[in-house]
Amino acid sequence: MSPIFIILILAAYFGVLMLISVITSKRNTGNDAFFLGNRQSPWWVVAIGMVGASVSGVSFVSVPGMVGKIDFSYMQTVFGFFFGYLIIAKVLLPLYYKQHLTSIYTYLGQRFGKRAYKTGASFFLLSKTVGAAARLYVVALILQTLVFEAWNIPFVFTVTGIIQLIWLYTFRSGIKTIVWTDTLQTIIMVTALVLIIVELMQQLGLNTSGLSAAIAETQHSRIFVFDDWHSKQHFVKQFFSGIFIAVVMTGLDQDMMQKNLSCRSLKDAKKNMYWYGFSFIPVNLLFLILGALLLLFANQINMPVPASGDEILPLFASNYLGRTVLILFVTGIIAAAFSSADSALTALTTTFSVDILGIEHKDKIRAQHTRKWIHIGMSLLFVIIIMAFKAINNKSIIDAIYTIASYTYGPLLGLYAFGLFTDLKTNDKLIPLIAILSPVICALLNFGSKLLWNYSFGYELLMLNGFLTFAGLWIVRKRHEVMMG
Repeated sequence: MSPIFIILILAAYFGVLMLISVITSKRNTGNDAFFLGNRQSPWWVVAIGMVGASVSGVSFVSVPGMVGKIDFSYMQTVFGFFFGYLIIAKVLLPLYYKQHLTSIYTYLGQRFGKRAYKTGASFFLLSKTVGAAARLYVVALILQTLVFEAWNIPFVFTVTGIIQLIWLYTFRSGIKTIVWTDTLQTIIMVTALVLIIVELMQQLGLNTSGLSAAIAETQHSRIFVFDDWHSKQHFVKQFFSGIFIAVVMTGLDQDMMQKNLSCRSLKDAKKNMYWYGFSFIPVNLLFLILGALLLLFANQINMPVPASGDEILPLFASNYLGRTVLILFVTGIIAAAFSSADSALTALTTTFSVDILGIEHKDKIRAQHTRKWIHIGMSLLFVIIIMAFKAINNKSIIDAIYTIASYTYGPLLGLYAFGLFTDLKTNDKLIPLIAILSPVICALLNFGSKLLWNYSFGYELLMLNGFLTFAGLWIVRKRHEVMMG
């Protein structure tokens, strides 16, 4: 396909997003609209958009690529996600709505003190910036390969251009615009995914019943792993890791919760979380089905499968599956990437504005001016981190994201667990030290276990990290002071 044709797809797509931005930002460009959408977002719109924000462009390349290495066992983690979303709906959302929060980390300040508040916000900023940059890196790299490399355009300009496009349609009304653009992007992404699967089925001569039989007959159809405790794919590890990953990467994540807090009521926010949690299962199953079909297609044409799972779909879409699949692939990953990155950029701007700088206490005009400059600064930071990620990354992107989350979201898990499930006070001055030491100890334990017992921790590091933070808060608790009420 001509690079110019892909540019035209991108331009048309961006034009639609800008139109939505202009419509939603009329008379709504203040901080209330940017941070919480004036608390008027329809729950079903938020729910659809959250699917796209969670999936991102990473799922388009990494999840299908998993099948060749770990079969369908990723579904064990996805099943855990669902129960994690139930916990969010039942425990965290009522807390956030009761306290009328703009930033969810305000809770930590009310519960423990200023240092806990700043620590929680800082760990989110670190986690989300790195995670969102990793997701956007995937799409930027694919566009660089398909389009801009042929024109000798440096990768840094490709990244800067993509982020500038995202900034342009989010800087006016932030979350008020994003709940609608994310909904559109999710619909486009899922439609593209389904159509790619249909196209592959036609090329393989499969109908629906034939698809199920063909996948069942392969060596990659296994979902559950119970026979090897040392395996990272063991059911217990994957399922419970999925629960805690959902809790921290959605329930303790300003990006995802900001959308929930923009709903009209707690009841609507819960509806959104239930629907979103349920729909996440079939969407991820579709990505794995796509991966299985790609392996079947490779076998049919005697094509060697790339060593890196992340390279499989881009390779086949650009060289072997025809123009239709390539158009769908490009459209799908752009939709997924924009949906994830735009909300992350807005959430990072919100957290730095509200939690770090406290602009809610300034006059409205000054606060709005400050927020706009922070939005620009966060965009530039994205560029820097994506370039760093390109220089050091050499593994599956989605695996890298969850590994990073195990270290950076663990302290948040421990802080919120201690705050919600005990009535104890703790030493606020020592909270930053505990939050830093916990992931450091996890890293040392992981290194030691590999060396001594040949055991490598998987995503269960997140649970260990949260436990160590909880234990640290317990050790430095104020023994004779209990929270009132």
